[in-house]
Amino acid sequence: MIWFDGGADDPRGDGPDVEPIVNKYQPDCLFYHNIDRADFRWGGSETGTVGYPCWSTFPAPCSHHKRIESQKDQIALLKQGDPEGKYWVPAMADSPLRGANGRHEWFWEPDDENNIYPLTTLMDMYEKSVGRNATLIIGLTPNPDGLLPAGDEQRLKEWGEEINRRFGTPLAETQGRKQRLTLNLNEKQPVNYCIIQEDIAKGERIRQYKIEAKVNGKWQTVCSGESVGHKRIAHFEPVETTALRLTVTQSVAVPEIRHFSAYNITFK
Repeated sequence: MIWFDGGADDPRGDGPDVEPIVNKYQPDCLFYHNIDRADFRWGGSETGTVGYPCWSTFPAPCSHHKRIESQKDQIALLKQGDPEGKYWVPAMADSPLRGANGRHEWFWEPDDENNIYPLTTLMDMYEKSVGRNATLIIGLTPNPDGLLPAGDEQRLKEWGEEINRRFGTPLAETQGRKQRLTLNLNEKQPVNYCIIQEDIAKGERIRQYKIEAKVNGKWQTVCSGESVGHKRIAHFEPVETTALRLTVTQSVAVPEIRHFSAYNITFK
């Protein structure tokens, strides 16, 4: 990835034309960004979250630039994308790790360790970025010795462990190229999360879906949604069930579902 944060966004205006240099020396990199090209787009804020639905397709090959980025409709478009967009420009959500207590620090400052985001906030970011079909980018702040401070390192370790604790071991999982998939749990047990993933090499095909739980022999809807893409993490009220069913109610082609799984997550 090669990242230019705004300063090179308009080579026909006041920005340098860096894209030919990037194309010559790193032709296979992910480039961000100028008025002509962005291989991914800004998600519309620096909160580490995106809106929902969040589509990877976009009506233009670029993300944003100074001429239009303040327009209200453009910000909404950045957050959600466009299911009919002709360009593949998936969203990224960015935030500094040191953003608590009203701070928003992209660079190291002394005596700032108390402003590392708590784990609960970081998990909320994860579900509202990765779980909404975006890439999450966290800004880290090396100290004057070129090292990550111990508190930052510890929080990142805790974050990775919590992601694995919640989503590392599903109750059941399946995949398939079809409109409907069923997860049999073998016994009645509580469920409060599901993960859906499409094979995005085939594009985003799902437009609407619903998840149902089998309760006392009858199917009841526990959640529904629109975009899936690389990953959709769906959270719903706990339900005691023996099976879950994913039904794609609207799609542009036969859904290519590479992963459908269920979880019972307890919160510390």
